[in-house]
Order: sequence, then structure tokens, then C-alpha cells
Amino acid sequence: MFNTHLEKVLERFHRPAWVLALVISVSLLPAAAQDSSPATPTPSTTQAPDNGKPKQDVPVDSGGPGDNNVGPYAIPKKKAEEPPPPPPPPTPKKVEDMPDYSLKVNVPLVDVDVMVTTAKEGAFVQGLKKENFRVLEDGVPQQLSHFAVSQAPITAVLLVEYASTNYIFMVNALQASYAFANSLKKDDWVAVSYYDMQPHILVDFTQDKKAIYGALNQLRIPGFSETNMFDAMYDTLDRLDRVEGKKYIILVTTGIDSFSKLTLDKIIKKVKDTKDVTIFPISVGFMMREYCETHPSYYCKNMAHGMGIPVSNIDYLQGDNELRTFAAMTGGRAYFPRFDAEYAEEFNDISSDIRNRYMLSYSPTNAKLDGTYRKLKVQVVAPDGGPLKVRDQKGKDVKVDVYAREGYTAKHSVD
Repeated sequence: MFNTHLEKVLERFHRPAWVLALVISVSLLPAAAQDSSPATPTPSTTQAPDNGKPKQDVPVDSGGPGDNNVGPYAIPKKKAEEPPPPPPPPTPKKVEDMPDYSLKVNVPLVDVDVMVTTAKEGAFVQGLKKENFRVLEDGVPQQLSHFAVSQAPITAVLLVEYASTNYIFMVNALQASYAFANSLKKDDWVAVSYYDMQPHILVDFTQDKKAIYGALNQLRIPGFSETNMFDAMYDTLDRLDRVEGKKYIILVTTGIDSFSKLTLDKIIKKVKDTKDVTIFPISVGFMMREYCETHPSYYCKNMAHGMGIPVSNIDYLQGDNELRTFAAMTGGRAYFPRFDAEYAEEFNDISSDIRNRYMLSYSPTNAKLDGTYRKLKVQVVAPDGGPLKVRDQKGKDVKVDVYAREGYTAKHSVD
């Protein structure tokens, strides 16, 4: 019956049978099937297929995820993207034939090496602290920024007077030089020079004791009779000025300058301008000087010291004062041994003085770079500011001597 009705409809509308059949079949479908989007089951209508019973839903308030977007895998949420870094500043274009300039600021720092010994025995006073030192620059107290006790190897130049003057002077100079070489340690750096009319380098800085002994062995036949001490010191100071670190000059000499081109004022200025150099003079020929002073004779009156000019005792006393000045200006000590046996003891003291020093540093309150010479004074005080009391092994109070350079030359703004 249904087919007969369908044939009548087809005849009326003159349409193919398969088109109308498709329209009728679509119209007979349920309304839910006509929706093109699939239905998403809600948690309340989900059935558990394992046991055939409806599965009880977990409320959202129980703490579980209540978002329908949560699936079987935990997908982390995307972090907010960080803003891109700012672009680098543009590099200025370099102009041809224009040099690069940089700004450099120098903060002045003054280093002061201090030696503290007992006045009578000359023994090094140990155990001092930063609070025991007071530094005055042109009378103004300075704040110490660094304090240490130095026990490092030494860097020194052995400068020996060896000229055709007097046999005893030459023998004493060699004895003192060998005594200094015997006091050296394996980590010390030493150069050996001698001077007559001009300075001569025998061996450059070395740690080999055999090389030092070999250099001293060359001093056998003297050349000229001139002893130009000022010229030799200037040349040595000029060379040491290019060596980094703390340096020492062991000056073995009679103290007589016979024919130097430089005057005493010029060599003193050079000593002031040279930094980090301490001079330890050792006077030789003291026995001969004493003998000629107490036993005047034809030999002593005609004892020449350069170009046949006789040298009197007043000249040697003037030389002694010059040696003391060089030592005081640089923080060293001058030695005047009377006997040959004293050389080993004196050099042991020098070795102890060099290796045991207090190193102080400060930034001066006067920060001007004017190239002026500034006087220094180092005092040893008690922590409360009073005088420092030092006792010996017997418990007696002993006086102490403080050795430090008398001043320094500030840098110049154009240096």
C-alpha cells in the first residue's frame, strides 16, 4: 500500500523515485539524529561498562578537577610568554683615523715597609698588630687599609765598590760580599754589580748561588782608582725602577765618592723618586781608617782614593753620614763593622731585617696628583694609643727602634 502511494506521489511531482525516497527517509529520522554535532555525555548519565551499574559521580567540591577539558593526561597550562629582551644599544660607528679612548681612574695607594727592632740587640719585634702602628703623612694621621707580616724571598742587588785604591779596602769588600752570598736562601733573587769609574754588571738576577760566587770570583785585579758611588747608585736605582715588587740594594763601600758626574743633591732626589727600594749600606776599611787616624805616617798621608787625591778622615766621616742618609730615607740601616768577623753577623741581621717586616698600606687623605714629596712618620703605639712596652726574656722593658722610609714622591697627573 505504501508503495502504491509512493508511485502516485512520483507521478504527481515527476521526480525520480530514489530522490523522494531519500527525502522521506531523512524526515522519518528522530530529531536527535538530525543534529550534526555529536552529543557529549554528561557525568550524570555516564554508565560504567565494567559492572553494568551506573557509576557514582564525584562532586566537584571533593577537590578533583571540575573542568571538562581535563582528559586522561595532565596537560600543563601554558606559561605566559616573557616579553622579548630589549634590543642592544646601537654600536657607534667608528670614524676612520680616530683612536680609541678609555677613561682610567687611579686611586693612590701608599705602601710602607716597617722594621721594628729592639734598640740594644737589634732583634726583630714580633707579634705586633695593625692597631700598634700609626702613620702620619705631613703630620696628618692616615687610616690603614692593609696590614701583613712579610716573610717572602728577597730581590736584591749587591753593589760592591772595587777599585784600585787600597788593598785592605778591596779585601774587606770581598769578605763582606761573600758573607752576604752565604746568607742567601734558594728562593732569593740577587744580581751582582761592582763599580770603579763606572758600574759593571757581573751577573743579572739569578737564584743560583754558584753564579753569584762565580761573579765575585771575577773581582781579583782592580781597574781604575775612581770610586764614583753616586753614578753607580743612580744607574742601579734606574734599573730597579723597572722591576716590580720590593727591592733592596746591599751597598758595600767606603762611602767615598771621588769623581761622579752627579752631585749629592741629585742622587738624593733620585732616591726620593724611586719607590719600593730599601738601601742597606755596609762600610768597609774601618780598621785602616782607625789606624791612619791614630798612627799618621807617610803611607797614610799619601793614601790615594782616586786620581792621587789624598782622603782625610773628615772625608770618610762625611761618607758615613751620606750612607746613614741613604738608609734612613729608604727605611734601611747602615752598618759600620770594625772587624772582619763582624761581616757574617751583620749580614745575618740584614737578612733577618729584610725577611721580617711589617707591610702597611693606606690611601692618603691628600689625593692630589701633584708630584710633591710628602714626609712620613711611623709610630709604634699600644692599642690604647699610649707608648708600647716591649719586654725581653728576663721581663725587663726594652726600647724599640722603628725603621721606615722618611717619605715618598706622589704621582704626577701627567705620569
